[in-house]
Amino acid sequence: MKTRLFVFSLFIVIVLGMTEQASAFELYSKDFKNGGYIPPLFSCLGKDISPELHWKNPPKDTKSFVLIVEDLDAPGGVFYHWSVYDIPSSVHELKEGTKEYLQGLNDFGNIGYGGPCPPPGKPHRYYFNLYALNMSSLGLTKGATIKAIQEKIRSHILGSAFLFGLFKR
Repeated sequence: MKTRLFVFSLFIVIVLGMTEQASAFELYSKDFKNGGYIPPLFSCLGKDISPELHWKNPPKDTKSFVLIVEDLDAPGGVFYHWSVYDIPSSVHELKEGTKEYLQGLNDFGNIGYGGPCPPPGKPHRYYFNLYALNMSSLGLTKGATIKAIQEKIRSHILGSAFLFGLFKR
């Protein structure tokens, strides 16, 4: 009897582990594929509006989300293009060109989205990083700096998902 109970328990653990693994936290866009090129519409060469983003399977107990978009190949080091915070856990998308939720100061010196605009040359890598948090609000106002956002989320991250796109001029 104990052997059957152990085998059944082991089966449940394996099945739950496989289910959890199959339903990983994921960020994606209909506008570009992970690892693909970001269309010019979403850059300084186009309308400079944010792409539509969707996510699924956030960690259990998520209370809010934070999105941070960064260019890892900027000449002066990491360049922050967009931050959105205090996104409620019930939300699983940001519409194209969104102005919803609290948005932070980007490295262009503006609040909100600033699309890819690298110098001519090789492609730059843009990471859209979505963080699931165990807190409902960061307690920051509109226009917070990336540093302030990063400090607030540091010990509250339950999980993260990313989408990576390329852009070249």
